[in-house]
Amino acid sequence: MTKERFVEQIDALQGRLYRIALSMLRNDADVQDALQETVLKAWEKQYTLRNEAYFATWVTRIAINVCKQILRQRKRMVLMEELPETPVTFHGITLKMLLETLPEKLRLPFVLQYSEGMDASEIAAALHLSQSAVRSRIHRAKLILRKELAYHEEESMASR
Repeated sequence: MTKERFVEQIDALQGRLYRIALSMLRNDADVQDALQETVLKAWEKQYTLRNEAYFATWVTRIAINVCKQILRQRKRMVLMEELPETPVTFHGITLKMLLETLPEKLRLPFVLQYSEGMDASEIAAALHLSQSAVRSRIHRAKLILRKELAYHEEESMASR
């Protein structure tokens, strides 16, 4: 793969990689570090990519692994969270708040499908899961989010 082709493909994936990293790390500084590390690792290890058609999935997997590494390192440190507020979406509840209620193993496939438009086979390849496991995790994430929304809606109605 030429340098120009590599840069083109990374540029095309930049938004996806940012959103994935943000959903996992929830800290813009860590996200920027993860993106830089992802691109560096992809460039250094591009010879391991067997089929260029799978470049997007391959780089996505690298980004997820880099984020997991940052999370492991973060566990060893005490960090102050500086999360910017997002706009209110439903009865004072933000989408960000709802997504944070999900465990990571459910949140990541959900974000990959609904934010990134990836299908179950792409997500399965990126996360090293079966397609049925991906569909199951997305389904469970939806159930949890619906339950949370119903709870907050009831709470909102009761306070009126």
